Amino acid sequence: MKIQSTAIKPLKVINNGWLTGIEHQVSPHFSLRASDTVVELLVVHNISLPPAQFGGPYITDLFLGRLDASADEYLQAISHLKVSAHCLIRRDGQIIQYVSFNDNAWHAGVSSFKGREQCNEFSIGIELEGTDDIPYTDVQYLQLAALVAKLQASYSFISHNNIVGHCDIAPGRKTDPGEVFDWQHFKQCLRLNK
Repeated sequence: MKIQSTAIKPLKVINNGWLTGIEHQVSPHFSLRASDTVVELLVVHNISLPPAQFGGPYITDLFLGRLDASADEYLQAISHLKVSAHCLIRRDGQIIQYVSFNDNAWHAGVSSFKGREQCNEFSIGIELEGTDDIPYTDVQYLQLAALVAKLQASYSFISHNNIVGHCDIAPGRKTDPGEVFDWQHFKQCLRLNK
């Protein structure tokens, strides 16, 4: 099922780690990056709360540490977690930023990339509202590609080869963004943003 977006506006600039012109919801779940850290990895995730339900407030509530555990049995099991991502791209293409790109969001957990552990320290985490088995919307691919282009302009060490799924840095533990994520289509969208 494809969800149409309301007119997507071109993304603006990144100013002091924050993308301007979008919604900001500042998460307490982050840590400062070391001043000499080179951000070189972008990790694509998926999330829906409760699972396979879209559009509600629960993702933001989780990232802000205010999840109402009584709202759903599944939410009870995760309400204690202290997690975040830099951004969420909703099904309709809306982007919400939770953590400055200059800081560590708590998105990767136990992870490794090219022999380096603790990927949170040198990566940016982008969540797509979705599941491993429900196709993403066209507008999500377009917004992800546009966001990556902006990020690459500010963090030049994020090459196309350093854009991976959560499953790639935490194999056996994580499966997102899932088999339905169309990497080829995403790469085509990236080429359009050059």
